[in-house]
Amino acid sequence: MTTEVLVVGAGPAGLLLACELALAGVRTRVVDKRAQAHRESRALNLHPRSIELMDMRGLAGRFLAAGRTVPGWQFTASLKRPLDFTVLDTRHPYALLLAQSRTEALLAERARELGVPVHRGCEVVALRQDPGGAEADVDGPGGRVTVRAAYVAGCDGGRSFVREAAGIGFPGTPESMTAIVGDFAAADHADNERARRHGVLVARLEAGLTRFVVMDPARIRVPSTEPVTLEEFRTSLRQVCGTDCGIGRPRWLSRFGNATRLAETYRRGRILLAGDAAHVHFPVGAQGLNTGLQDAMNLGWKLAATLRGRAPAGLLDTYHEERHRTGRELTDLTRAQTLLVELPLTAPYGAAAGLLCELLDTLIGLPEVNRHLAGRLSALDTAYPPAGSGAHPLTGRRMPDIALTTAGGTTTRLYEHLRDGRFVLLHLGGGGGPADRAHGAAHVRTVQALPAAPGEEPSSLPAATEVLVRPDGHVAWATGTTRPRDLRAERARALARWTSAYGAA
Repeated sequence: MTTEVLVVGAGPAGLLLACELALAGVRTRVVDKRAQAHRESRALNLHPRSIELMDMRGLAGRFLAAGRTVPGWQFTASLKRPLDFTVLDTRHPYALLLAQSRTEALLAERARELGVPVHRGCEVVALRQDPGGAEADVDGPGGRVTVRAAYVAGCDGGRSFVREAAGIGFPGTPESMTAIVGDFAAADHADNERARRHGVLVARLEAGLTRFVVMDPARIRVPSTEPVTLEEFRTSLRQVCGTDCGIGRPRWLSRFGNATRLAETYRRGRILLAGDAAHVHFPVGAQGLNTGLQDAMNLGWKLAATLRGRAPAGLLDTYHEERHRTGRELTDLTRAQTLLVELPLTAPYGAAAGLLCELLDTLIGLPEVNRHLAGRLSALDTAYPPAGSGAHPLTGRRMPDIALTTAGGTTTRLYEHLRDGRFVLLHLGGGGGPADRAHGAAHVRTVQALPAAPGEEPSSLPAATEVLVRPDGHVAWATGTTRPRDLRAERARALARWTSAYGAA
C-alpha cells in the first residue's frame, strides 16, 4: 500500500493535518490503533486562535453550533479571577466549550468530505525510513500490511510509537503531582460556586453532563496509573469544599499528572511529530489540544508544498524551528502555572502561596496584565521570528481577520480568502500594483482591497501597503513601502523565499 503521507493517530492534530494535506491535493491516509473513536469528553475547549483556524477553512460555524462559548478561561484553578478574552483583537473573543470527542467527530467529518481514508483498529508496529521515504508495518483487522509513504507524521499521543521508532528523545520532568477529572450525569448545581471558590473546576457540558476537576491535597501524590472510583471522587470533593456536589452516574473518570516533556526535534528525516507526540504537560489552561491543532496547521501547508515541488530549500525545516520554540514556551508556561496550583496544596507553602495567588488575582484585574496573559493562553500572540533584521512589525505575527473592500465595492473578510489553503498576497493600495508578474499564480491568491472601515481595524495592527499571508494565517512578509520599484523588489524576494514557484520580478 502506498500513499504520500501516512498520519499515525486520529486525534485532533492528526485529523486536522490530514485535512490540510488533502485540501492541497496530497494523498493521505490516517491510521489509529483504537477500533472506535474516543467517546470520552477528554479535553474540553477551543481557544480563540483555534477557532480562527477553523474560520480560515470555513469550519467555524460547525464548531460554534456544537459547543457553548464562554468569555474567558482560568489561567490556573488556584486563581479566582478568570482571564477575560473579550478584550482580544479577534472576531472570536471567547473560549468554546466543546468536548474533544465532538472536536474529533467534526474533523473526521471534514476528512471524509475531503476523501481522506481513516483506518481504525490499525496499529503501527514497525517503522523504517530511507532517503526516499518511509515504511510502516501496520497490524489491522485484515492482518499486517506495509505502507510506503513519502513522509510519516506521528500524531499518536504522549506515548508515541512513531517518536520512539524514530529515535527522537523526549526529555523533561517526571510526574510529581496528579489530579482527578470526572464527567457526571448527576450533580447538584447549587454547589457549583462553592466548589469553584475552593479551586474545583466545574463546567457544564452537553447532554446534561458536568465536568469536575479536583486536586485533593491528601491525594495529589497518587500515581496517574491508579484508577479513579466514584467514592474517591466524592471523598475528595468533601475534603476540598465540604460537599460532594451531589455527583453521580459517572460517564468518565480519570487521573492525570504533571509530567512535562518536549521532543528533542519535531522532524527526523521523513518522520515528523505533532500534538502530544511532540509535547506533554499538565493540562492547566487547556492549552494542549489547541497547541496540537496549531502544530498541524503549521505543518500541513509546508509538507504539501514540499511534496508538490513548490517549497524553497529548508521550508520543511521551519516547522521544527517555529513550533519547537512554541512548544518550549508552552511547557515553560505550564510548569509555572502548575506550580501555582501545587504550592497552595502543600503544607510548608500553603499559606504563603495563598497570598501569592491573591496578589496574582489582583494583577489579572489590571487590563495590561490580563491582555498579556490572555494573548499567551489563547495563542493569539504566537509569533515566529523573522529571518532577518529590519523586518516589518507584522512579519511572523498572526494576521487578524480584517474586513476588506475590493475595487468593485464588495466587502469581504481576509479569512474568507484563505478557505482553500493558499497564500494570500494582500495589496492594500500602495504603489507598484499587484504582483502580476509572479509565476505560479495558482499557489497565491492576490487580493487588491482597502480596509473596509479605515481606523476600525485592530489597534495593534501596524500599517502596511502589502502583506503576504501564509496558509496558516501568519504573516510571511509585509511592507510599508510605496515606491513601485522597491515594492516590486521586496515582493519578489518574499515570494521566492516562501515558495519556489515564484521567481524574481
